[in-house]
Amino acid sequence: MNRTLLERVRCLLSHSKLPQYFWGEKLLAAVYVWNRSPSVPLKYDAPEKVWTRNEVSYKLLRVFGCKAFVHIPKDERSKLDSKTRPCVFIGYSQDEFGYRFYDPIQKKLIGSCDAVFIENETIEDVVARKEVPSTDASQPRLGLVLTTLAPIEVGEEAQHDQPEIVEQDAPIEVQLEDADDDGQPPAIEGSSVRTTRFGRVARRSTRYPETEYVSLTDGGEPESFTEAMNDEHKQRWIEAMQDEMDSLYENKTFELVKLPKVKRALKNKWVFKIKHDEHNCQPRFKARLVVKGFSQRKGIDFDEIFSPVVKMTSIRIVLGLAESLNLEVEQMDVKTAFLHGDLEEEIYMEQLEGFKKKNKEGYVCRLRKSLYGLKQAPRQWYKKFESVMGEQGYKKTTSDHCVFVKKFPDGDFIILLLYVDDMLIAGQNVSKINNLKKELSKSFAMKDLDQKSIFLA
Repeated sequence: MNRTLLERVRCLLSHSKLPQYFWGEKLLAAVYVWNRSPSVPLKYDAPEKVWTRNEVSYKLLRVFGCKAFVHIPKDERSKLDSKTRPCVFIGYSQDEFGYRFYDPIQKKLIGSCDAVFIENETIEDVVARKEVPSTDASQPRLGLVLTTLAPIEVGEEAQHDQPEIVEQDAPIEVQLEDADDDGQPPAIEGSSVRTTRFGRVARRSTRYPETEYVSLTDGGEPESFTEAMNDEHKQRWIEAMQDEMDSLYENKTFELVKLPKVKRALKNKWVFKIKHDEHNCQPRFKARLVVKGFSQRKGIDFDEIFSPVVKMTSIRIVLGLAESLNLEVEQMDVKTAFLHGDLEEEIYMEQLEGFKKKNKEGYVCRLRKSLYGLKQAPRQWYKKFESVMGEQGYKKTTSDHCVFVKKFPDGDFIILLLYVDDMLIAGQNVSKINNLKKELSKSFAMKDLDQKSIFLA
């Protein structure tokens, strides 16, 4: 080793008070400083300046072995932990900007450029965390118990010129008893006071009288087929399920087949819902067949599943245009929209509860079109609707793929917004809007809502 470097390493060893096994770090630090120090053979230029032809900066130089507080990244600490750790500065990073530190508590090297240096302190000043001494539980604690005082008799007549001295029958007794082993005072016998986990006495809430407490329900909607059959609106639910089945048969959603040995059938369930109109009257009972799509396997039962919906910004813009241009605004709803999507995968499903075919109980449903619950159902429905709108001459906008626009030769235009199965149609000519409704009704089972004040309810 060069004698000059060796002398500098010894100097750093002595000043920093670091162990000798850090001699490699001290050597690197000495070379770093030497390359930036004026040299007589180079006419007092620094070797770093001669080599790189750049001015040397001394802003990064720090006292070797000094104390430093290094910032701890967020992913290495919890919310209440300290943001810094006490370390010792041991040199400069060779590959990237920053410093090298030694953590004497965790016994590891750290690289960082975010630190605060205390250059007048060394490793001896980096104090490790001290544990708070625990109280010796083996030492008994004293609990104070007071006994009841005996009554004091006082004479009925007392002299006015001199007070009467009255003797106390029983002195005050103070008994010191050992506390429990866990440091708690003796428990009160016969006490049945319930406490919380923090030791507070639990009290019953008095905010409301007990007569005002009522049980909360979800509106009387059954959670399963069995509950629907035991519900007071049983007949209404049967009619709703039959309507759903009619839609499935009319749309040729599935066919009964034998399950292939290499395939498995997905399960399904009925979902029941009571819907209300804008005046909260005339409830509609709806039943929906839903496939338990959580058991689908990617790459086998589905591939792409993304499907866009109209943005709320687009809805506000169209409603604003309708108000300013006095456009006609109407709504339509697609009945069982997801049933119109064509499936590209081979998927099987168990028969529906309550609607199993006689003599074909061992058969399963081979799905030809998508159903609610399938992961690809929204995407397949959108692709189907997009193709139908394209056949009618409508184009989707580049900013929102659920906004379809058609401009007619006479200057009229129609804007259609699609949010899953809800449509909002705005145009200047009512007859052209009605013509669009007729064309859509040829491809889908539509429900005309006319002019409504509620959208996406």
